[in-house]
Amino acid sequence: MTDNGNVDMSTQSGMTVVVTGASGRTGRRVAEAARAAGLTVRAASRATGFDWRDRSTWADVLRGADAAYLAYPTDVGAPDAAGAVGALAREAAGLGVRRLVLLSARGEEQARPTEEALAGSGADWTVVRAAWFAQNFSEGPLVEELRQHGELVFPAGYEAREPFVDLRDVADVVVAALTSGERCAGRVLEVSGPRLLTFAEAVAEIAKEAGRPLTYRAVSPHAYGENLAGFGVPTEEVAFLVELFGALLDGRNAHLSDGVQQVLGRAPRDFGDFVREEVAAGAWAPDASGPH
Repeated sequence: MTDNGNVDMSTQSGMTVVVTGASGRTGRRVAEAARAAGLTVRAASRATGFDWRDRSTWADVLRGADAAYLAYPTDVGAPDAAGAVGALAREAAGLGVRRLVLLSARGEEQARPTEEALAGSGADWTVVRAAWFAQNFSEGPLVEELRQHGELVFPAGYEAREPFVDLRDVADVVVAALTSGERCAGRVLEVSGPRLLTFAEAVAEIAKEAGRPLTYRAVSPHAYGENLAGFGVPTEEVAFLVELFGALLDGRNAHLSDGVQQVLGRAPRDFGDFVREEVAAGAWAPDASGPH
């Protein structure tokens, strides 16, 4: 710990950190931030023999590690998340993995059983509850609508405001929690960006910087679910997402959280900075495809 209360990453060299979903949107950035802090990253994915749904694959990945970042696939509030996260956390603690950090979501009541399962595992734990990711506009399924059709259709009402958080800030907070000893143990850290925007305002900022006529159209969660079903998303997953979006996008998250400032001692990155960087990288160019 430094004199100003921030984490001194230089003292953590030699730590081995398991990063689940290390090739995904959040895990990739956690792995990058961890390596930049001098940690040894052990990627946990199907490509490396790890499977959340196959407990026989867990021990080899966890054994000998000092800490682990847990990001449950599909969603932290999915019906099977609490059982899987709780079981993995208990196994990790039994194997001597002393610090676990779980990615969760602000305002998602469905995620609370998973958070409680982690807290009851016997390990030192931290929960990082994040606001809606800024990078959801530039990576994943939503970006293709903007690239190819110039329109984002989503079940967030025109008045629903969100403090979109940059995933690099989430990753920095996660790594700080993994390496900060007792400072973040047993805590729930809520992280957000520095200002509130509606989804329509966010798309308008992207359009202005990109120089393209991009628009936003709000639909009901039910109508959005019908669209997902038409794309082949399984019925059970559609039902969960419709319920989830109906709750998360009702305006309950229209407030700022100070977790980035608390943990890192600096302000979170602004959505406008994210947009400028992604436009420069070609994120919303009509002919762009895949990661950039």
